[in-house]
Amino acid sequence: MAANELANFTTLGVGGPATRIILAKSEEELISAVKACDESKEPLLILGGGSNILVSDNGFIGTVIKVETSGNSFEIDACSGGTLTVSAGTDWDEFVAFTIEKGLSNLESLSGIPGTVGGSPIQNIGAYGHEVSEVIARVRTFDRKNQEVKTFTASECEFGYRSSIFKSEANRYVILDVTFQLRIGETSLPIGYAELAKELGVEIGARVTIPKVREAVLKLRSAKGMLLGQGIKSAGSFFMNPILDKKIADELPSDAPRWPMSDGRVKTSAAWLMEHAGVSKGDQLAGAQISPKHVLALSNAGNATAKDLIELAKSAQEKVRAKFGITLQTEVQLVGLNL
Repeated sequence: MAANELANFTTLGVGGPATRIILAKSEEELISAVKACDESKEPLLILGGGSNILVSDNGFIGTVIKVETSGNSFEIDACSGGTLTVSAGTDWDEFVAFTIEKGLSNLESLSGIPGTVGGSPIQNIGAYGHEVSEVIARVRTFDRKNQEVKTFTASECEFGYRSSIFKSEANRYVILDVTFQLRIGETSLPIGYAELAKELGVEIGARVTIPKVREAVLKLRSAKGMLLGQGIKSAGSFFMNPILDKKIADELPSDAPRWPMSDGRVKTSAAWLMEHAGVSKGDQLAGAQISPKHVLALSNAGNATAKDLIELAKSAQEKVRAKFGITLQTEVQLVGLNL
């Protein structure tokens, strides 16, 4: 495989060649490379951990900048907790493990999520009842439109379910670092997710030591094939859980999962919809496969192309639409592809 093949840089292991790939090791290198591309009007793709992206077999005509910046600063105060500013290229799960080692809490339920710190606010990553937006204080970016560094407070990030201003205004802001405000403590927030409570052997609302929560979350994610290095090439959850108007949610079968939202809408499970629409673990189309461990994870069974994966995703999407009248939306970023 050629060095410029994007398959080398994505967890799905697919994607054609880029015209040029730059590995940005420092903030200065990152900003300089972005400015150069913008000045020359060259198409630009910013890549973090490559864990939430599906790139066309035709690749990307332009420059790909892989963010590999590292480093952090932190202050821990007995009253205010821990404030940590972390470079965008830092591995997310390594950062979570670091915070736990320092006696800080509130990130334990987000253990095991692949990707980088810089990618976390874009998708407002979340798991087991919590989202990263709960602990973000600031996000520092390079604004490509105004060609200047711009810092966002948490309230300015427009966080929503798997969304943010960095996603809605895609390609405008390049994330440089993220500042987190964490709590000092040995015990978790109340466990609010039934699956996690069951794994921990506690009731909903119980508090558990932080390392135990991390251990349980990693175990659950491993069972679903959602951890890197398990021999399954995937991008994690391919589709987002739909958020529905209450009237539409009321029309679902009584056993469909329902999570009421603060705005009166109702979130349901994309995995439940897929399974009840006839999508099964292990379903295969050419080299693409629905993960044998979890129906939401589309995976590369060994020789998949991006075309295989997109066709498998379309098939699943169409089955859910035909059965329930609901169109699943992708969580994975599509480059040179669409559903």
